Amino acid sequence: MSNGTDEQRIRVLEGGPYRVEGGVPILDHEGTGIEAPPAYSLCRCGGASNKPFCDGSHWHMGFKHEMGAD
Repeated sequence: MSNGTDEQRIRVLEGGPYRVEGGVPILDHEGTGIEAPPAYSLCRCGGASNKPFCDGSHWHMGFKHEMGAD
């Protein structure tokens, strides 16, 4: 979902993933770029089968986390 701008931002979704928008590049542990669309969600629950991307596993796990960000 686009916010209509090219602004890069990362939002913490309540009880879910990090939502990344604006074409923020993503790198693996060796610094190699990972192909990703301009907007994507990153797993926080640890249950995704396509890590680092969210696949909705948090819904089935009942993931709860209070962490937020500015």
